[in-house]
Amino acid sequence: MKILFSARLRELRAERGLSQKEVAEALQTTQRKISYWEMGQTEPDLASLWRLSEYFGVSIDFLIGKSDF
Repeated sequence: MKILFSARLRELRAERGLSQKEVAEALQTTQRKISYWEMGQTEPDLASLWRLSEYFGVSIDFLIGKSDF
């Protein structure tokens, strides 16, 4: 999951022209955590996946690579 998730998160953020800090603030987390997720150093917990999917308007399956939409 790590590799596809990190790439998808990076792509979603870049497509919307958002900084890691902006995403972190919206999700009420830290910029460092977003950075670690994007670099594949850590993985988000289920609650964070849920918030990310809501924020970006995509499914959790998309975020973790189980679907392409």
